[in-house]
Amino acid sequence: MLLCQSANADIFWAFRESDGSTNWQYIANFSGNALIVALTVTAIRLYLSRRQARRYSHELEEIRTQLELRVKERTATLNESNQLLKESNQALEIEIAEHRKTTKQLQRSEAYINSILQSMPLMLIGLNKQNQITQWNHRAETISGISADIAQGRDLWEIYPAITITPQQVKQAQEESKTLSIKYSQRGQYHFDITIYPLQKESETGVVILLDDVTQRAKNENMLIQRDKMSSMGEMASVMAHDISIPLTAIIKDIKTVRQSIIGDSIDTESLGELLETAIIRGQQATSVISNLLNFSASGGGEKTLSSIASIVDHSVELATDLLSVTAGLRFSHIKVNINYADDLPDIPCYITEIQQVLLSLFRHSCYALGNTDDLDHTPEINIKVTVSYDNLWLRIQHNGSCISLEEQKTIFEPFNQEEGSNSMLDAGMHLSFSHFIIAEQHQGQIAVTSNPDAGTTFHIQLPLE
Repeated sequence: MLLCQSANADIFWAFRESDGSTNWQYIANFSGNALIVALTVTAIRLYLSRRQARRYSHELEEIRTQLELRVKERTATLNESNQLLKESNQALEIEIAEHRKTTKQLQRSEAYINSILQSMPLMLIGLNKQNQITQWNHRAETISGISADIAQGRDLWEIYPAITITPQQVKQAQEESKTLSIKYSQRGQYHFDITIYPLQKESETGVVILLDDVTQRAKNENMLIQRDKMSSMGEMASVMAHDISIPLTAIIKDIKTVRQSIIGDSIDTESLGELLETAIIRGQQATSVISNLLNFSASGGGEKTLSSIASIVDHSVELATDLLSVTAGLRFSHIKVNINYADDLPDIPCYITEIQQVLLSLFRHSCYALGNTDDLDHTPEINIKVTVSYDNLWLRIQHNGSCISLEEQKTIFEPFNQEEGSNSMLDAGMHLSFSHFIIAEQHQGQIAVTSNPDAGTTFHIQLPLE
């Protein structure tokens, strides 16, 4: 009891009065103030803690918002990536489908091209730079008797030495980098058109060789030419009969005179000699007519030969003089022929008989036009001029006969197709389709016609010198 009092006295010593009594009011006030202070401090601490908690909560909210935003961004990115991946997959599928389609098209194209190569009616041979075979079509197999499997990769001249081209020709095409065309004939029986194509910027294949067997075509062309010759034979035969009849009649008359002189009592040797000489001349005239006709009707074709154009023209004029006439009575021998040759004319590669046939057809056409001129004072005239310009020889045949209309000029070199009842001057005999064929196809030249009343009618022929 005393201890408790002592403890109380110690606790409240600050609140005792001078008389030793305790001032409980002060204690209550002090305790209330201390409690208020404690509550205030606690409230402040709670406020601060709550504020800090709010700040933390706000920061957490911001962190959560950022995390949600990042999640959304990542989700959007993933969605976009998924969409891009999906689109890429679709594009890849489309590309694969297109690639498959392209592959099929390439396969079809390759098969189609291979089918074309195999179906070509001429030999097609591909060579690399070492002259090893890279292409060997079905026609090559048929002609050579060598299969493509055996020919592939082999040297051309080792496996097929009978081929009608040489390594030098292939080398020439490669070195000059231009197409080389060769015409090959064997004893007039076989004809080949050979073309060598050098391929540019190609590492595997050096050249492509095309060999076309044109034997039948050459024969057909010669037959067409011969048919055109025969179309002239009717007129020529009648003229020839007339030309032969005149010297033969004179020969018979001279022989009868000689016979009568021999039978008689007196023989004039000088007169008999003159008669025999005249008979010989007449016989030579008849022989010349027959010889010219036989030479003209001889087969043409063969290989081109270097020939003098002047000799060809002169012989053609001689032939026309012996054979040509028209129904109006004009003979070619009655026409004044002027020939003008340029100096130093070079020889040209040509088929002589065919060129003569062209000239004879043009002379016949000119003779017909000159014979149909109504002017009684008209002097029929043909002017022939031969010149050289650059790498071409030009032959111009001009006459002063009736002109050719523009419509007739358009069709003069076309095959004859005259409608029934037509009165055109250019009948079948006057069309020059075969002449055009000979100049353009056989000699790679050109032929044209110009006609007007002032300058007359001129046929222009251009022939390459090489």
